[in-house]
Amino acid sequence: MTTNPYLADCRARLAFDLLSNTWNAVLIWVLRDGPGRPGELRERIGGISPKVLTETLRRLEFNGLVERHVFAEAPPRVEYELTALGRTLLGPIDAFGAWAFEHGDEVMAAQDRNSR
Repeated sequence: MTTNPYLADCRARLAFDLLSNTWNAVLIWVLRDGPGRPGELRERIGGISPKVLTETLRRLEFNGLVERHVFAEAPPRVEYELTALGRTLLGPIDAFGAWAFEHGDEVMAAQDRNSR
């Protein structure tokens, strides 16, 4: 793997790709307090369709950030939780959130000025 940040196989680009999908970071943040069932996650997030939630959870699981647990019950119960690797993204996501809280008004003002 190279260190050139513009190549597709660069580790920095991998990290940016993981956080560039809005729902990835949102789901990681929602799961910070512990496991959740899909219905619970949708309620806590709001605005995410069941299909997009499923796709996002599968993507996070594929990347080793989330684990899926199936319980042998009737009806079957499924929960998702962060892996240790997934928890390492909580700090960067928190930093982005703090930046947005501090500078969000400035960004929205710039968008407003430039949309005229």
